[in-house]
Amino acid sequence: MTQTPTFRTALAVSCACALFAACASQEERSDGRPSWQAVRDSIGDTLVVRTVAGSVWGVDARLVEDVSIGVLEGPDEYMLGSVQSIAVGADGEIYVMDRQVPALRVYESDGTYRQTIGREGEGPGEYRRPDGGMAVLSDGRIVLRDPSNARFNVYSPRGESLDTWIIRGNFNTSRKLYRDTADNVWTLVLVDPEASVFDWVMGLAQYRPDGAPGDTLVQPTWDYEPPTISGQSENNTSVNRVPFSPSEHWSMSPLGYLVAGLPTEYAFTLYRTEEPPLRIERHTDPVPVAPSEGARAREQAERNMRNQFPGWRWNGPDVPDRKPAYQGLHPGEDGRIWVWLSGRGYEVDDPNHDPDDPDSYPTRWREDVAFDVFEPDGSYLGRVEAPPEFSSWPEPIFGREYVWAVTRDDFDVQRVVRFRIERGAARVADSP
Repeated sequence: MTQTPTFRTALAVSCACALFAACASQEERSDGRPSWQAVRDSIGDTLVVRTVAGSVWGVDARLVEDVSIGVLEGPDEYMLGSVQSIAVGADGEIYVMDRQVPALRVYESDGTYRQTIGREGEGPGEYRRPDGGMAVLSDGRIVLRDPSNARFNVYSPRGESLDTWIIRGNFNTSRKLYRDTADNVWTLVLVDPEASVFDWVMGLAQYRPDGAPGDTLVQPTWDYEPPTISGQSENNTSVNRVPFSPSEHWSMSPLGYLVAGLPTEYAFTLYRTEEPPLRIERHTDPVPVAPSEGARAREQAERNMRNQFPGWRWNGPDVPDRKPAYQGLHPGEDGRIWVWLSGRGYEVDDPNHDPDDPDSYPTRWREDVAFDVFEPDGSYLGRVEAPPEFSSWPEPIFGREYVWAVTRDDFDVQRVVRFRIERGAARVADSP
């Protein structure tokens, strides 16, 4: 069965307060720190929680490196080439799929190498060019998406090949393989594979713990036309979004529902299955795009188009002067939502700059990495800062006490790092 969530244009809370019976709540604190204050409201059948001041934690937090896997030189099992996906088991063991080898490696919770599961090939338990999909079920089974073999590989906790589940076609995606608390896994699919690329509709197909196919949830849609630039030749068409324009974000919560938002404003919705939808809002000041930052982004976009279409000229709206309210929505393993915030840009030297390459720049633009964290009931816990080498891909794993992510240094050396969430220890920003 295919299901499509209902998405509606929501009113600003300032208007909603005038039109609906609203109430304000305040979490009491005994330590003197700012308390969390929110306005609760409803718009139709959608509940709204809007943070207006403070946070539950009362202080910012930071991610502190706790365990690291990966070296520039050393034993093969610790040298990472192209990490496609990571997963974490119930005892904290870390699973790393390195596509360059390729190898699915298992590490103890302290980062010590344990074993390699499977190998390249087409036989039972083997894989060919696996993409970004991997999950560990509550019974310890490992599910690896292997689209080149049109299947999922299922392994025992000891790494033995147990089963294969057939998936539709050979669609490759960097999007993670989602697992919910009922041990269903959800994978990205083309809802209509016969459609034109311009009419593609994506969805999440469910596979039950025994591999049987279940429902398909269709991707969210908004009444929104993203600003684009385009180029066309006899045999090629390219359409790209204008840099710094808002992009739709949607993901799957382990609690079994979609989380989605369009960051033209700071708001996103939890499309809960057994309760009314919950819209979470928070006031933040817009983050400006620095003039030279916007000019660099436009120049790079122009170069990319001219490489395909010589003589191409800009044919879209200007690069905006402010950034989207956020850059991503990441449901955590406990159902909390981690909102990847936009940050002020600043320039740093590029160690890979090639003065003989006209497309190479001596500097690169960087943003500090930070998240807002919310409980699934809309409570705003606080802000968490991450180190600048923290990478958004493959998608990090957000837990209650730890975060696991891939980091990339200035020379693009990869590591898999477990970070400890440390409250009251926000770092001093690296930017000026």
